[in-house]
Amino acid sequence: MRRTLLSLLTALSLSVALAACGDDTEEPTASDGESSAGAEAADVFPVTVEHAFGSTTIESKPERIATVAWANHEVPLALGVVPVGMSEASWGDDDGDGVLPWVEEKLEELGADTPALFDETDGIAFEAVAATQPDLILATYSGLTETEYETLSKIAPVVAYPDIAWATTVQDMITLSSTAMGMADEGEALVADLDAQVQEAYASHPELDGKSIMFSYIDPTDLSQVGFYTTHDTRPGFLADMGMTMPEVVTTASAETEEFYVTRSAEDLDAFDDVDIFVTYGDAEGELVDTITSDPVLSQIPAIERGSIAVLEDSTPLAASANPSPLSIGWGIEEYFDLLAAAVAPAA
Repeated sequence: MRRTLLSLLTALSLSVALAACGDDTEEPTASDGESSAGAEAADVFPVTVEHAFGSTTIESKPERIATVAWANHEVPLALGVVPVGMSEASWGDDDGDGVLPWVEEKLEELGADTPALFDETDGIAFEAVAATQPDLILATYSGLTETEYETLSKIAPVVAYPDIAWATTVQDMITLSSTAMGMADEGEALVADLDAQVQEAYASHPELDGKSIMFSYIDPTDLSQVGFYTTHDTRPGFLADMGMTMPEVVTTASAETEEFYVTRSAEDLDAFDDVDIFVTYGDAEGELVDTITSDPVLSQIPAIERGSIAVLEDSTPLAASANPSPLSIGWGIEEYFDLLAAAVAPAA
């Protein structure tokens, strides 16, 4: 949770500027997309938030917040604010309703109906977003293009990611979004609370500390390549924050590209010698493990040879929670660390 973005990869920097305002600012009444929890913060406006496409100024406290892309709705929800619209979950959804279980639990806790869901299968659903009549759009963890950002900005002020697409840490997501909402103090408290939860869970799994981990994807139909996520991605970045180390092949790739995912030939066996644990997506029956451990090339990698493979079952909530977000951390962090710890010393 303490990771900062790699400054050498971008000329942009994350900063949040709070602009002073007069004492005569009117405090809006809580309504759709807003809870009364943050109403007293209206006197901080206007606020200006800098991001990859420049800066966005929010003139007054937003009353109707829409979010696009993965997990951005979780920041307002964690702060007690129900958005008017949010991205529909298309992966990890266990009951097919477009809402991940930790979000369902939070909506139930808040006594709120499910917001409008945006189908982003083919990209940002601009018309659906506009139909919710938002006065703020949050996309701090996303891969928005500049064109998409400009189109959304015609609907309402947009807060995009700080610099690298899909590389925003959980804490930066919370900081940016909560500031735009006029709830910076609440956001800071949320970051501290999540950090405490994660540190406690990690401390209960000492076998993970200092281990080298590769968050990978091995396609069972093409074993000639090993795909893996760079540290720009929140999945390995989150684990590095905890005290786990990254293999040299990951750190090297991360320094050479801004891409969040790359591949390496499986025949470059030496590149994977320092991996202690492979974590990957796969099937529940163990077919993936059987396939890669019996492959004449991959089976020569020490971690694979000894079976140090943590498999997240495809499209399950736990697999989705491995991409950490404000609400998923509390929901699945213990089970996730249990899975990784079991791969340190796999059963014979």
